[in-house]
Amino acid sequence: MHKPHILIVEDEDVTRFNLRNLFEAEGYNVSEAIDGASMDQQLQNNAINLVIMDINLPGKNGLLLARELTKNNDLGLIFLTGRDSDIDKILGLEIGADDYLTKPFNPRELTIRARNILNRINQAPNEQDNAIVKFNQWVLDGNSRKMTAPDGQVISIPRGEYRALRLLIANTGQIVTRQQLIKEMTGRDLRSNDRTVDVTIRRLRKHFESVEGAPELINTIHGEGYRFVGKAE
Repeated sequence: MHKPHILIVEDEDVTRFNLRNLFEAEGYNVSEAIDGASMDQQLQNNAINLVIMDINLPGKNGLLLARELTKNNDLGLIFLTGRDSDIDKILGLEIGADDYLTKPFNPRELTIRARNILNRINQAPNEQDNAIVKFNQWVLDGNSRKMTAPDGQVISIPRGEYRALRLLIANTGQIVTRQQLIKEMTGRDLRSNDRTVDVTIRRLRKHFESVEGAPELINTIHGEGYRFVGKAE
Protein backbone atom coordinates (compact mmCIF):
# COMPACT_ATOMS: atom_id res chain seq x y z
CA MET A 1 0.00 0.00 0.00
CA HIS A 2 1.32 3.45 -0.93
CA LYS A 3 2.48 5.48 2.06
CA PRO A 4 1.72 9.20 1.79
CA HIS A 5 4.77 11.43 1.59
CA ILE A 6 4.91 14.58 3.74
CA LEU A 7 7.32 17.46 3.24
CA ILE A 8 8.20 19.55 6.30
CA VAL A 9 9.31 23.09 5.36
CA GLU A 10 10.71 24.57 8.57
CA ASP A 11 13.99 26.38 9.23
CA GLU A 12 14.02 25.77 13.00
CA ASP A 13 16.02 22.57 13.56
CA VAL A 14 14.31 21.27 16.70
CA THR A 15 10.80 21.82 15.36
CA ARG A 16 11.68 20.18 12.04
CA PHE A 17 13.26 17.20 13.84
CA ASN A 18 10.22 16.77 16.10
CA LEU A 19 7.81 16.97 13.19
CA ARG A 20 9.75 14.38 11.25
CA ASN A 21 9.71 11.98 14.21
CA LEU A 22 6.01 12.62 14.77
CA PHE A 23 4.96 11.74 11.24
CA GLU A 24 7.41 8.89 10.77
CA ALA A 25 5.94 7.34 13.93
CA GLU A 26 2.54 7.59 12.21
CA GLY A 27 3.91 5.58 9.27
CA TYR A 28 4.41 8.34 6.70
CA ASN A 29 7.36 8.98 4.43
CA VAL A 30 8.86 12.33 5.45
CA SER A 31 11.25 14.75 3.76
CA GLU A 32 12.60 18.06 5.01
CA ALA A 33 13.36 21.51 3.63
CA ILE A 34 14.51 24.71 5.28
CA ASP A 35 13.58 27.26 2.59
CA GLY A 36 12.02 27.67 -0.82
CA ALA A 37 15.02 26.44 -2.77
CA SER A 38 15.32 23.19 -0.84
CA MET A 39 11.52 22.79 -0.96
CA ASP A 40 11.57 23.00 -4.77
CA GLN A 41 14.33 20.40 -4.89
CA GLN A 42 12.34 18.01 -2.70
CA LEU A 43 9.24 18.51 -4.82
CA GLN A 44 11.21 17.70 -7.96
CA ASN A 45 12.76 14.56 -6.48
CA ASN A 46 9.76 13.13 -4.60
CA ALA A 47 6.04 12.58 -5.09
CA ILE A 48 4.90 14.79 -2.22
CA ASN A 49 1.28 14.55 -1.06
CA LEU A 50 1.22 17.11 1.75
CA VAL A 51 3.38 20.09 2.68
CA ILE A 52 3.49 21.34 6.26
CA MET A 53 5.13 24.76 6.16
CA ASP A 54 6.06 27.65 8.41
CA ILE A 55 5.43 31.18 7.18
CA ASN A 56 8.61 32.73 8.61
CA LEU A 57 11.29 31.25 6.36
CA PRO A 58 14.59 32.63 5.05
CA GLY A 59 14.29 34.11 1.57
CA LYS A 60 10.75 33.84 0.25
CA ASN A 61 8.29 33.49 3.12
CA GLY A 62 5.71 30.74 3.28
CA LEU A 63 2.89 32.89 1.94
CA LEU A 64 4.82 33.62 -1.26
CA LEU A 65 5.83 29.97 -1.63
CA ALA A 66 2.24 28.86 -1.11
CA ARG A 67 1.07 30.79 -4.16
CA GLU A 68 3.28 28.55 -6.27
CA LEU A 69 2.38 25.36 -4.39
CA THR A 70 -1.37 25.74 -4.70
CA LYS A 71 -1.18 25.72 -8.48
CA ASN A 72 -0.97 21.94 -7.98
CA ASN A 73 -4.50 21.00 -6.94
CA ASP A 74 -3.47 17.52 -5.82
CA LEU A 75 -1.00 18.78 -3.22
CA GLY A 76 -2.22 19.46 0.32
CA LEU A 77 -0.87 22.36 2.38
CA ILE A 78 -0.97 23.10 6.10
CA PHE A 79 0.55 26.25 7.53
CA LEU A 80 2.15 25.56 10.91
CA THR A 81 3.39 28.87 12.24
CA GLY A 82 3.75 31.17 15.20
CA ARG A 83 1.88 33.93 13.35
CA ASP A 84 -1.57 33.83 14.91
CA SER A 85 -3.23 37.04 13.69
CA ASP A 86 -6.56 36.78 11.90
CA ILE A 87 -5.05 38.61 8.92
CA ASP A 88 -2.36 35.94 8.48
CA LYS A 89 -4.89 33.11 8.87
CA ILE A 90 -7.29 34.61 6.35
CA LEU A 91 -4.50 35.36 3.87
CA GLY A 92 -3.14 31.82 4.21
CA LEU A 93 -6.53 30.32 3.51
CA GLU A 94 -7.20 32.72 0.65
CA ILE A 95 -3.97 31.65 -1.00
CA GLY A 96 -5.34 28.11 -0.97
CA ALA A 97 -3.96 26.38 2.14
CA ASP A 98 -6.08 23.49 3.36
CA ASP A 99 -5.54 24.34 7.02
CA TYR A 100 -3.75 26.74 9.35
CA LEU A 101 -2.41 25.75 12.77
CA THR A 102 -0.49 27.97 15.19
CA LYS A 103 2.44 27.15 17.45
CA PRO A 104 2.57 25.83 20.09
CA PHE A 105 0.40 23.04 18.71
CA ASN A 106 -1.07 19.76 19.86
CA PRO A 107 0.77 16.96 18.00
CA ARG A 108 -2.30 14.74 17.98
CA GLU A 109 -4.42 17.52 16.49
CA LEU A 110 -1.85 18.11 13.76
CA THR A 111 -1.69 14.43 12.79
CA ILE A 112 -5.48 14.21 12.66
CA ARG A 113 -5.74 17.28 10.43
CA ALA A 114 -2.99 15.94 8.17
CA ARG A 115 -4.69 12.55 7.91
CA ASN A 116 -8.02 14.13 7.02
CA ILE A 117 -6.45 16.16 4.22
CA LEU A 118 -4.53 13.17 2.87
CA ASN A 119 -7.68 11.05 2.90
CA ARG A 120 -9.44 13.73 0.86
CA ILE A 121 -6.58 13.91 -1.61
CA ASN A 122 -6.16 10.18 -2.04
CA GLN A 123 -9.76 9.02 -2.06
CA ALA A 124 -10.86 7.40 -5.30
CA PRO A 125 -12.83 9.75 -7.53
CA ASN A 126 -16.51 9.01 -8.06
CA GLU A 127 -18.94 10.03 -10.75
CA GLN A 128 -19.84 13.23 -8.92
CA ASP A 129 -16.16 14.24 -8.66
CA ASN A 130 -15.73 13.83 -12.42
CA ALA A 131 -19.01 15.40 -13.45
CA ILE A 132 -19.28 18.49 -15.60
CA VAL A 133 -21.84 20.87 -14.11
CA LYS A 134 -23.26 23.85 -15.99
CA PHE A 135 -24.92 26.79 -14.27
CA ASN A 136 -25.63 30.38 -15.34
CA GLN A 137 -23.38 29.89 -18.40
CA TRP A 138 -20.52 28.70 -16.19
CA VAL A 139 -18.99 25.23 -16.57
CA LEU A 140 -17.48 23.39 -13.60
CA ASP A 141 -15.25 20.47 -14.61
CA GLY A 142 -14.65 17.94 -11.83
CA ASN A 143 -11.84 16.21 -13.74
CA SER A 144 -9.60 19.26 -13.83
CA ARG A 145 -11.22 21.29 -11.02
CA LYS A 146 -11.49 24.24 -13.36
CA MET A 147 -14.33 26.65 -14.05
CA THR A 148 -14.96 28.21 -17.43
CA ALA A 149 -16.68 31.58 -17.21
CA PRO A 150 -19.33 32.85 -19.65
CA ASP A 151 -16.68 35.04 -21.28
CA GLY A 152 -14.39 32.04 -21.83
CA GLN A 153 -11.80 32.65 -19.11
CA VAL A 154 -10.68 29.47 -17.34
CA ILE A 155 -10.16 29.55 -13.58
CA SER A 156 -8.37 26.83 -11.62
CA ILE A 157 -9.83 26.42 -8.15
CA PRO A 158 -8.28 24.66 -5.15
CA ARG A 159 -9.74 21.42 -3.86
CA GLY A 160 -11.56 23.07 -0.95
CA GLU A 161 -13.31 25.61 -3.18
CA TYR A 162 -14.32 22.90 -5.62
CA ARG A 163 -15.83 20.72 -2.89
CA ALA A 164 -17.70 23.63 -1.34
CA LEU A 165 -19.15 24.73 -4.67
CA ARG A 166 -20.10 21.19 -5.64
CA LEU A 167 -21.97 20.74 -2.35
CA LEU A 168 -23.77 24.05 -2.75
CA ILE A 169 -24.84 23.26 -6.32
CA ALA A 170 -26.00 19.78 -5.31
CA ASN A 171 -28.29 21.48 -2.78
CA THR A 172 -29.46 24.38 -4.95
CA GLY A 173 -32.06 26.50 -3.17
CA GLN A 174 -31.39 24.87 0.18
CA ILE A 175 -29.38 26.17 3.12
CA VAL A 176 -26.03 24.44 3.52
CA THR A 177 -24.58 24.96 6.98
CA ARG A 178 -21.01 25.99 7.68
CA GLN A 179 -20.57 22.67 9.49
CA GLN A 180 -21.63 20.75 6.37
CA LEU A 181 -19.29 22.80 4.23
CA ILE A 182 -16.22 22.41 6.45
CA LYS A 183 -16.86 18.67 6.70
CA GLU A 184 -17.05 18.37 2.93
CA MET A 185 -13.98 20.55 2.40
CA THR A 186 -11.61 19.20 5.04
CA GLY A 187 -13.18 16.20 6.72
CA ARG A 188 -13.12 17.87 10.13
CA ASP A 189 -15.70 19.54 12.32
CA LEU A 190 -16.21 23.28 12.51
CA ARG A 191 -14.21 24.99 15.26
CA SER A 192 -15.12 28.18 17.08
CA ASN A 193 -13.89 31.31 15.29
CA ASP A 194 -13.01 29.21 12.22
CA ARG A 195 -12.99 31.42 9.11
CA THR A 196 -12.16 28.69 6.59
CA VAL A 197 -15.68 28.45 5.17
CA ASP A 198 -16.20 32.21 5.01
CA VAL A 199 -12.88 32.73 3.21
CA THR A 200 -13.71 29.96 0.74
CA ILE A 201 -17.12 31.46 -0.06
CA ARG A 202 -15.53 34.88 -0.49
CA ARG A 203 -13.03 33.44 -2.99
CA LEU A 204 -15.81 31.74 -4.95
CA ARG A 205 -17.77 34.99 -5.09
CA LYS A 206 -14.70 36.82 -6.42
CA HIS A 207 -14.48 34.30 -9.26
CA PHE A 208 -18.10 34.95 -10.19
CA GLU A 209 -17.75 38.72 -9.81
CA SER A 210 -14.86 38.70 -12.28
CA VAL A 211 -17.49 38.53 -15.02
CA GLU A 212 -19.15 41.90 -15.56
CA GLY A 213 -22.84 41.93 -14.74
CA ALA A 214 -22.81 38.45 -13.19
CA PRO A 215 -25.73 37.80 -10.83
CA GLU A 216 -25.19 36.84 -7.20
CA LEU A 217 -25.01 33.05 -7.05
CA ILE A 218 -24.34 32.38 -3.35
CA ASN A 219 -26.48 33.96 -0.66
CA THR A 220 -25.46 34.32 2.97
CA ILE A 221 -28.07 33.06 5.42
CA HIS A 222 -26.97 34.79 8.61
CA GLY A 223 -26.57 32.49 11.57
CA GLU A 224 -27.15 29.39 9.42
CA GLY A 225 -24.91 29.08 6.37
CA TYR A 226 -25.07 29.66 2.63
CA ARG A 227 -27.45 28.94 -0.23
CA PHE A 228 -26.71 28.50 -3.94
CA VAL A 229 -29.30 30.42 -5.96
CA GLY A 230 -27.93 29.89 -9.46
CA LYS A 231 -29.68 27.86 -12.11
CA ALA A 232 -28.14 24.53 -13.05
CA GLU A 233 -28.56 23.55 -16.70
